Amino acid sequence: MRVRNAAVASAVAIGAVVMTSPPATAADTTTTFTVTATSGLVVSAPDSATLSSATPGGTASGSLGNVTVNDQRSQLNSTWTATVALSTAFTTGAGSASQTISGGQVTYTPGNPVTETNPPHTPGTAGTLTAQRNAYVRTSGDGANAVTWNPSVSVAVPAANVSGDYSGVITHSVS
Repeated sequence: MRVRNAAVASAVAIGAVVMTSPPATAADTTTTFTVTATSGLVVSAPDSATLSSATPGGTASGSLGNVTVNDQRSQLNSTWTATVALSTAFTTGAGSASQTISGGQVTYTPGNPVTETNPPHTPGTAGTLTAQRNAYVRTSGDGANAVTWNPSVSVAVPAANVSGDYSGVITHSVS
């Protein structure tokens, strides 16, 4: 009986060793690859836009068309701020006082995103272009991202302004 118990104990011990032994051969392969950024941080906007007509004392309005910030830097914490400014006042003719409309009369409204990749993106608040203002911001998030919006603009034409075709430059930038 003792021999039989000893044989059973030995068989169990050998089975435990065989079951917990590593495979006879094993090979590890360390594998690497590179994720590369496809481009940097860019903003694009239409070359031109046409607002509605207005009378002196009235308001011209319309949309600028799609503005896009494309951030392909592919970084951790890829934050940015897109700004908008009236870089050239609206003028007609020689641009005298009664032929000029300043940024205080121009209201910019960014609106909701038309398309987004890897949000969050937050629109700035509507307001005049007396000074540069935020159009859109990204305050958190990692990796490549993009947002497109279609801002609207309204221009309050002073009653003292003369008739004519007014032209100005609205500039979007991102950093």
